[in-house]
Amino acid sequence: MLPKKWWQFLILAGLILGLVTTALVGLAATLIYPELPSLEALTDYKPKVPMRVYSEDGHLIGEFGEERRAFITIENTPKSLKQAILAAEDERFYQHGGVDTLGILRAAISNVTHGSFKEGASTITMQVARNFFLSSEKTATRKLSEALLSIKIEHNLSKDQILELYINQIYLGQRSYGFAAASQVYYGKPLDQLSIGEVAMLAGLPKAPSRFNPLANPKRAEARQHYVLRRMKELRYIDAKQYEAALKEPHRYRKSRTQRDLSADYVAEIVRQAMYERYKDEIYSSGLKVYTTIRKSNQEAANRAVLQGIIDYDRRHGYRGPERTVSTGASDWIENALADSETFQGMVPAVVTAANAKSVSAYIKDGSNITISGDGLSFVQKALAEKDASKRTLKPGAVIRVLHQADKWHIVQLPQVESGLVAVDPQNGAVRALVGGFDFNRNKFNHVTQAWRQPGSSFKPFIYSASLEKGFTPASMIEDEPISISARETGSGSAGSPRTTTASTKARCACVPRSPSPRTWFPSVFWKA
Repeated sequence: MLPKKWWQFLILAGLILGLVTTALVGLAATLIYPELPSLEALTDYKPKVPMRVYSEDGHLIGEFGEERRAFITIENTPKSLKQAILAAEDERFYQHGGVDTLGILRAAISNVTHGSFKEGASTITMQVARNFFLSSEKTATRKLSEALLSIKIEHNLSKDQILELYINQIYLGQRSYGFAAASQVYYGKPLDQLSIGEVAMLAGLPKAPSRFNPLANPKRAEARQHYVLRRMKELRYIDAKQYEAALKEPHRYRKSRTQRDLSADYVAEIVRQAMYERYKDEIYSSGLKVYTTIRKSNQEAANRAVLQGIIDYDRRHGYRGPERTVSTGASDWIENALADSETFQGMVPAVVTAANAKSVSAYIKDGSNITISGDGLSFVQKALAEKDASKRTLKPGAVIRVLHQADKWHIVQLPQVESGLVAVDPQNGAVRALVGGFDFNRNKFNHVTQAWRQPGSSFKPFIYSASLEKGFTPASMIEDEPISISARETGSGSAGSPRTTTASTKARCACVPRSPSPRTWFPSVFWKA
């Protein structure tokens, strides 16, 4: 009889414990539920979309905002992405009421079986509640608030509305929020152009965006992608053939971390300053789209012309030597040598590990070891030919620049000279291309709008063309003597005599007015909101 009474006692104790727990949860819910935040942020969802600057022909030049976002409606979301998200995060999303009790039970059993707490039971609705209203602290009060808020959300929004919020709000690494933005960041293309394998890769990110980041941790990301694909197969979202094909897909990530279609940083900064004067900090979150008069073909030609002109000028003046030389004594000297160096215009920082007259071995910042020989050394032949070891600059520890051209590495150097170029349509004054310097990230000073220069001989075409229109010819004789312009002709109230100053005062033409400020330099058609 003792065992029977013992089991009765356990059952009774369990029932009492369950009733007490239920009563406590109910009391807590009664106290917490009225204090839950309003759902206005969800019902009137306004994501912080950055300002984007485009060329006249619709190519993205730049974006300004703390977060990378691109809103997409649930109707325009690819079916494969929705299926991948459900497979990875919440397969019973369309069945539960915000809190998945079966999911909680399954996760608990799995964690006890495996002796760990790797599986969670957060539904998509609970993640939406946490992302919009709650902190990420792991406390019982926060979890209870999350569950109650999820139930409240489910009573006020449809399943598709909740999923749409999740798709656009969730953080996915690389400063990208939402799957539409992540698609551009990681793959450089819109969601509707992603393959099943690429969709599965993105769907695996919400669990841990840093750990499963395919750019930073490709092996972990691939393992997570395979898990999502396996779950999609188990749930019959894809068949065995699609599953195998997705596993074999090569990984093609966006080569550049910069999210733009056209390099025109100086143009983008001009627009940012102009828009900030008008709208202040609102420009960083209101989703403004600004279209300039820049054309892609003109801008790319200008970029090439300025870059090549600067490099050619710099090469004519010879190699100046390494940027610096570091000590090779420490065990980690190679990595430390490049810690503060950045890449500009494809000129990659590298540190020399070995050098002789015929080849130079170097370690570049991405972790690769390269060897430069043949034509790649043409720019530094004199430095390599130096016989006096004490004067030799290209030696282990020398920090140099290398450029990959025509399938070969070449030793180059960052130029000291700067330049600028602006191309204006003579028919309407529209600016078609503008380059303000060698590299905006290296020097943000705009040599078109901020550097005031003498017009010099570049002013002659205007004088000559005006003269030809007035009937002058190349055979016309012009008297080279002082002239005086009357007050009526100058329109300034006093007579004037054009003259040039001496070289010591920079030979400024007295009759040419000072250039207007950068703020008013551009015609009004340069940009439009």
